[in-house]
Amino acid sequence: MLLGKVIGTVVPCEVYEGLASVPMLWVQPLGKDLKPKGKAIVCADSTRMAGPDEIIYYEGGREAAMTLDPTFVPVDHAIVGIVDEVHVPKGGGA
Repeated sequence: MLLGKVIGTVVPCEVYEGLASVPMLWVQPLGKDLKPKGKAIVCADSTRMAGPDEIIYYEGGREAAMTLDPTFVPVDHAIVGIVDEVHVPKGGGA
């Protein structure tokens, strides 16, 4: 499970048939401390409910393609869920 924050939406000019109704969101990956980590990525929103400024969790690679219906559509990252709360113990331990 990877954490990220929705920072925008993406509107493609051409859409693969299996992704016609799937929102594409611009996501900033986050580290365990909830600070930005790396470059922003595009995620297919399999929940179809994520919105701006929400913390989400996502998967990449083959697992991302399996979250959508039909499965194995051509995506690199897909949002799996929306995070309600994150608790990080003092000292950053797990």
